[in-house]
Formats: sequence, C-alpha cells, structure tokens
Amino acid sequence: MSGIATAVVVGSVATGYMGSKAQKKAANTAAGAQMEASEMGVEEQRRQFDAVQELLKPYVDAGLGGLSGQQDLLGINGSVAQQAAIDGINNSPEMATYLQQGENAILQNASATGGLRGGNTQAALAQFRPQLLNQLINQRYQNLAGMTALGQNAAAGTGNAGMQTASNISNLYQQSGAAQAGAALASGQATANMWNSVNGAIGQIGGMKMMGMF
Repeated sequence: MSGIATAVVVGSVATGYMGSKAQKKAANTAAGAQMEASEMGVEEQRRQFDAVQELLKPYVDAGLGGLSGQQDLLGINGSVAQQAAIDGINNSPEMATYLQQGENAILQNASATGGLRGGNTQAALAQFRPQLLNQLINQRYQNLAGMTALGQNAAAGTGNAGMQTASNISNLYQQSGAAQAGAALASGQATANMWNSVNGAIGQIGGMKMMGMF
C-alpha cells in the first residue's frame, strides 16, 4: 500500500475513532443525566409518600381506636372488655349529667301534679337510668362508627397514595433503564460507524488502485 493510501486509511481510522469516542461520551452523558433525574424523581416520590402517610396516620390510628371501641361494646373483644366499656359509659360525667337532669325533670313534673310519692314516679325513676344508659351506649357506638369510617377513608387514601407512588417509581426506573439501553445502543452504533468508515476508506483506495490513480 502506498504512502498516500496508508495516510488515507490512518486518517479515516483517526477520524472515525474520534467521532466514535465523542458519540459514546455524549450518549453516556445523556444516559447519566437521565438516570440521575430518575433517581431524584424516585427519592421525591418516596418523600411525598412518607409525608402523606405521616399526615394521615393520626386519622388511621383514630379509626383503629374507633373500631376497637365498637368491638368492645359488641363483646367481640370478650365479656371483660364489653363490661368495661359499658361501665365506662355508666360512670361517665356525661351519664351523671343527663341522669341528674332527667331525674330532676321527673321529680319536678311529679311535684307539679301532686304525684311526688306515687308509684308512677318511682317507676319512672327506676326505668329512666337503664333507658338513658342504653341510649348513651347506642350513641357511643355511632360516634365510634364515625371514627372508624374516618380511619377507613384515611387508610384507603394511604393505600392509594402508595399504589400511585409505586407506579410513578416504576415509570421512573423504566425511563432510567431505557436511557441505559439507549446509551449502549448508541455506543455500539458509534463503533459500527467507525469501522464502516474505515472499510469505506479501504474500499475507496481499492477503487482508486484499479483506476490506476496511484
């Protein structure tokens, strides 16, 4: 091979190598930026989910307490827990206040009608306390049901946030994987282009030889 041909091949190889190197560097830089952005996105998604979870935690905890209170009143947690729940209502300031008001109203009515010492008054007083207790038990159960529903909604919100976070993170990792794959393909293409350039130069020299140009 003549000196001119050698120079052409060497020049083609050098040019191809430099171009391939630059293309690979650009591809790796772009992939690195995409991967870094994806990791930052993943961390932000996790941070946001942790914030949502922390925000809803008091409501979830309240819901669990409400459910446990309902179970106590229904006897699901055992007779001891049920009795303790009923005793708690029976000995509560709420019970004492309503009982006093109710009994005073019965006695005042009986006094106004002249039946203060009658059997009807005594029967009314005897029936009032258990009726009031039953009413307060039902009311307590309904209040606890409201707390349970609140916690259920908060738990559902946490679950939805978790699923959305998982989906977003999955998408970010897919983007990161696509960036890595793209960089690998670009690197391979750059190498192929370099050798194609070299082969092209050799072919061109062969053609020039056949034409007697050198």
